[in-house]
Amino acid sequence: MFTGIITAVGQIKSAQAKGDGLHLVIEVPDGYLDDVALGDSIAIQGACMTATELTSNSFALDISRESLNKTVGLDKVGQVNLEKALRLNDRLGGHLVSGHVDGVGKVTHFSQVANDAYGSWLLRIEAPKELAPFLAYKGSIVVNGVSLTVNKTEDSATACIVDINIIPHTLQNTTLGALVPEDAVNLEIDLIARYVARMLETQAK
Repeated sequence: MFTGIITAVGQIKSAQAKGDGLHLVIEVPDGYLDDVALGDSIAIQGACMTATELTSNSFALDISRESLNKTVGLDKVGQVNLEKALRLNDRLGGHLVSGHVDGVGKVTHFSQVANDAYGSWLLRIEAPKELAPFLAYKGSIVVNGVSLTVNKTEDSATACIVDINIIPHTLQNTTLGALVPEDAVNLEIDLIARYVARMLETQAK
């Protein structure tokens, strides 16, 4: 489990073929892995992965073709959001996050909000239509591993358009600041919404 509060920005240094998947080596800030052991879970761009090799400032993992097909941003060199797995005594600063990507969305708009005293930015994402029932005003969504609040939803025939306001601190401490329109992003719906929907589905049968 995770919270969607990014604890570091890492760098995929290499992505080499391994079977039908990839072997990734990710460089991290000094000291970041001091409390990490082999086999621990680390979320990378919102996708839960297992550390299979450790050095003082990097870790490696194997990612399957299935995971690569369901996510973006894990198949090439570049910066990535990182979060170590939640401990039971940690603060839950974001919301409960599983690290399982539910769909890939597309950025349709990203710009600073005019006359906003906090310097916040408006991020608009086109989410897959099947995620629409789980996206609600003031609900939670994970974008590339970052816990965010939905400010507006609009359903169309083919998608669910989601508006999110992002503060400067988030832009400065995650990879979200590098997003541009047409970029693909990993999305995870709210965990509680997922279970509520399943309960209602079974009761309706």
